[in-house]
Amino acid sequence: MRDIRTVVRDGLVDAYHERLGVGRPAQPGVAGLRALHAAHLESVPFENLDIHLGVPISLDPGALADKVLARRRGGFCYELNGLFAQLLVALGYRVTLRGARVWGDGGFGPPLDHLVLAVRCEGDPDEWLADVGFGSHSLHPLRAVAHLRQDDPGGVFRVEPAGDGDLDVVRDGTLQYRVEPHARSLADFEAMCWYQQSSPRSHFREGPLCSLQSARGRVTLSGRRLIRTERGVRHESVLGGDDEVLRTYRTVFGIELDRVPDAAGG
Repeated sequence: MRDIRTVVRDGLVDAYHERLGVGRPAQPGVAGLRALHAAHLESVPFENLDIHLGVPISLDPGALADKVLARRRGGFCYELNGLFAQLLVALGYRVTLRGARVWGDGGFGPPLDHLVLAVRCEGDPDEWLADVGFGSHSLHPLRAVAHLRQDDPGGVFRVEPAGDGDLDVVRDGTLQYRVEPHARSLADFEAMCWYQQSSPRSHFREGPLCSLQSARGRVTLSGRRLIRTERGVRHESVLGGDDEVLRTYRTVFGIELDRVPDAAGG
């Protein structure tokens, strides 16, 4: 395994492209951003397994690179979007971290319960919202232009003004989350990252989840339920013993574990 200090200092771009299976964009433009965004969603799982293995999640940049690039794991929004931002900056994109509040059960979650990237591309006048850490969402980044219909394999999206500079991201007519206009640092999300790991009110503590975009849809392992959605058709099965669960993590998601995550947190 490469020394992670070398990966972070000299090899972040190479390590990322090796993980994603795509080459370096010729320039930091829209086409490159779209290709990286889609490849990330198809290569790096959205998962909360460390919470259910009793392993604390760190937002230290070196720890993120070690987890996602060296150990080929996934993560949730703070981890995945936090590290993806480093890649984009290294490639010449202008990136701002933005806090968001997720909509669900008739209301918004707490402030900073989600992290989104605002990206500026070379040769393009608009800002883009990149999000590789929300699970089932848009395959491509969204142009932050009000009222514009944006057709994506993940659905029909719109970005709508919400007052005070906030932006609402809407999918198939349903509000997903509200993005604030303020620039943030990754350190600003540490308290909410701890909350998501620790609070009984956090939905991330409900059970182990691992999910990955596929060429034809999405595959998710929720506890021991394996759910494949292909071209809108859902197939569900229940896995048997621990060996089958660990084999599925390895063969479907590329994640090597020595024990099965459990809802009690290890």
